[in-house]
Amino acid sequence: MKLGAFSVSLNVKDIKASKQFYETLGFSQFAGDIEQNYLIMKNGNAIIGLFQGMFEQNILTFNPGWDENAQKVEPFDDVRAIQKHLKNNNIKLESEADETTSGPGSTVLFDPDGNTILIDQHV
Repeated sequence: MKLGAFSVSLNVKDIKASKQFYETLGFSQFAGDIEQNYLIMKNGNAIIGLFQGMFEQNILTFNPGWDENAQKVEPFDDVRAIQKHLKNNNIKLESEADETTSGPGSTVLFDPDGNTILIDQHV
């Protein structure tokens, strides 16, 4: 299964302090808007999303159809095919992409330790 680009989406208390901290670690802003309380930071192939007030816990994020530069890759496994595989293997999904559609969509699940996994397709 091709899950696409991987990032960690962090629930931060102070996005400005978090931005400064990760810049000190060598990350730079790749996308997002600090005024809207979210930034995507990159250091080489490493990607961290900083989100203030948008969700309660940290999230492991995969973007089918994208590489680490948000560029479309072909071929890729559509989120609906991924979620069908998960369901066929008895993985409970918290939310699902509409299987009657194509293009952007997402599904959410939890790993055995309760960590949130978001499979978020933008293409």
